[in-house]
Parts: sequence; C-alpha cells; structure tokens
Amino acid sequence: MQIPDPALVVLVGASGSGKSTWAGAHYRAKEVVSSDELRGIVGSGPHDLDASTDAFAVLETVVAARLGRGLTTVVDTLGLDPSKRQAWRDAARAAGLPAVAVLMATPDAECRRRNASRDRPVPAPALAGQLRSARDVRPLLDDEGWDLVVPVTAEHVADEPAPTAHPTIDDRTSSLGLRAVLQVSRFPWGDDPLAWLTGIAHAADEAGFAGLALMDHLIQVPQVGRAWDPIPEPWVTLGAIAGLGTGLELGTLCTPVTFRPAGIIAKAAATLSALTGGRAFVGIGAGWWEREHAAYDIPFPPARERLDDLERAIVTMKALWASGTKAYDDHGVVLPETTSYPRPDGPIPVVVGGSGERRTLRIAAAHGDACNLRTTDEAELARLIGVLRAHCDDVGRPREDVAVTVLDLPVVGSDRDDV
Repeated sequence: MQIPDPALVVLVGASGSGKSTWAGAHYRAKEVVSSDELRGIVGSGPHDLDASTDAFAVLETVVAARLGRGLTTVVDTLGLDPSKRQAWRDAARAAGLPAVAVLMATPDAECRRRNASRDRPVPAPALAGQLRSARDVRPLLDDEGWDLVVPVTAEHVADEPAPTAHPTIDDRTSSLGLRAVLQVSRFPWGDDPLAWLTGIAHAADEAGFAGLALMDHLIQVPQVGRAWDPIPEPWVTLGAIAGLGTGLELGTLCTPVTFRPAGIIAKAAATLSALTGGRAFVGIGAGWWEREHAAYDIPFPPARERLDDLERAIVTMKALWASGTKAYDDHGVVLPETTSYPRPDGPIPVVVGGSGERRTLRIAAAHGDACNLRTTDEAELARLIGVLRAHCDDVGRPREDVAVTVLDLPVVGSDRDDV
C-alpha cells in the first residue's frame, strides 16, 4: 500500500517480527523514533529494561515535537498497548497528519527463531505474551479508526537489514540515462553550519543524487538571496563534505577564473580528488558579477580577456593533472615544470559554465569535458547543443567527448498536491 508522507507511522508487532528492519528499509534514520535506541541513550544499552520509563518519556517528547512540525514520524516500539497507540493516533490527528498502523504479520515460529538468535533474547514467557497480543491486535486496529492499516508479511522483511553501501556512480544513472547533481546555493544554516551541511550532503546521498555542487561567489547573488546571507568559500566547504564518506561527486558550479590562478584551482581539485577517491569535478567560467570583484579588490578585466584566461586555465589545469613533471608548452600556456602532488585519483572532469555561442561553447568543445547550459526552453537548449556540436566538428573533437549538463530548477512530487 502507498503510505502517505508526511504521516505518523506506528509499528505494531512482537519482538523478532522485523519492525526495525522494515523501518530502516523504508525511512531515514532520523524519522524513526525507537524505544530500543532511546534505552541505549538514557540507559546502559538497548536492552536495559530499567531505563524503559526514561526512554519512553524521551520518545513521547520527540514524537510530539516532530508531529508539531508536521514531520513524518515512525514510532518503533512493540505498539501492542492500545492506550499508547490511541494517544499517538490522537496526536497525529491534532497535528493534521494521517495516522498509519503498520502491522507485522510475521509467523510466531519465525519471531521465536529470530529472537533465539539474538545476543540478548527476550525471555520466552514475555515473548509468548507479545505473540498472543499480536494475534489479537488486527480487529482492535480496525476499530480504533486508523487512517490506514498496512499488514507486512514475513517474506517482505529480511532477517537482518542489508549493509548500507553507497551506490557507485553508474548506479546513480536514471532510466533515461541521466544523472542529477544537487547544486546548493542557499545556506540557511543557523548556529551550526557544519551540522546543516552534513545533513544536506547525507540527504542528497541517500536520495541517489550523483553529486553535490557549490556556487563560487564572494557575495550571495541577488537571484538567490540577500547580500548579507552566508555564502561559504566552496573549496573549504567541499573539503568538509569530503570527510563525510558519501558516494557523491563533489565540485564547483562554477568557479570564476578571475578569483584564483589556474594552478591553485588545479591543486585544490586534485586534493579533493585524492580525498574522495576520484570523485571531484571542476566547474569553471569567465566570471560575470563585477560587484563582488570590486568589493574584494579583485581585477575584473573585459569579457574578451576573461575568456582568454578561461581557455588558458583549463589547459593549465589539465597539464598539471597529467602524469610526469615535464615542462609544458602548448595552446599558449608555458610551464617550466608540471610538478603537482598529490595527483588526482582518476580524471577530473572540467565543466565549462556559460552559453556564449562564439567563445564559451567553442572553449568547451576544444578543452572541456562538459558544458553547463542554463535554459528553461527546450528549443533553445536544443539550439545551443547544436552550436556546441558544430564547434566540436570544427575543432576535430568527437561530439561524445563533451557532455551537456543543464542548470535547472525542477519541482518534484508524485502528484500535484505532493509537489
């Protein structure tokens, strides 16, 4: 059955019926309020029954707070006490959320088998009482007025939850052959910036995004927020996210070539690649916002010079990432040596930002691995892709060597109300 979201979800079943495993497979850990977990917090461990009173007091506080904010809340207890169930149901109604009971219809023999295999099994008499209550609970649930009662059979719950593994990059490709990168442009992080960033990165990872990108600006841009809103330095911030161990590709969209010498960008990206096992990328552009340059005393040359610098920067970065330490002299870039360690842990894709038809897309065709186009019109997007491909043909580069990425603002939902 389709369970509404947000909702209050109360798990009902005996020990060993698979409640926690089912919850872990269907909800994020922060959405699940578990009496066992709370016993481990307020007591000596999840099986410390002496801590049950304190654990349930904390549980009720957390459930009330989450429901008050309209958040999905999964109550992971036995769920066999009618008075507690009805109190949770009433709290959901008061908060305007659907109340859902999930009944674990696992056979008694299977519950006993799983219980016996645990390090700290529930005593047999206690489990027998739970199983009796569980057998009689379905008609009670039907009479209690839940918005939805969802039965879960044993075959839908594995003995143990599968180990969490970050999907590979290939696993994050949709059925249409597309990958989505989350660009984080606003930072309403309050008093704990790192906790906010950590939450965003883990949520993007769990949702199956292929990567996470940060803008590179010195002042928040007016298209996104106010000038006094926080806008962090991206390479420092990406380093913090790299330490979280996600499966996300990490990079900038986009770094203005005016902010840093090309070699410094190359060094930052190579370090990020080494720290993430080869999951770094560089979005780079000519820069466009004169105000932030003036505010930080950074030169802002004419567009032609910035585009020349953009082309040289890409050439310079790729020369520094290449193997060896030999001198380089090509495409107008002269380097007496290319000594740059650590080396990237694999290729670093360079995404050229901008849709200037004469220079920017030609630079992408000649030197980039992708171009980032910003458009909401399909016909215009198709036209710009045609321009890019024509440039590829003109410089003698296979069209498939230059990917196309599109900066867009999608709205997501299963239906209009959900959106």
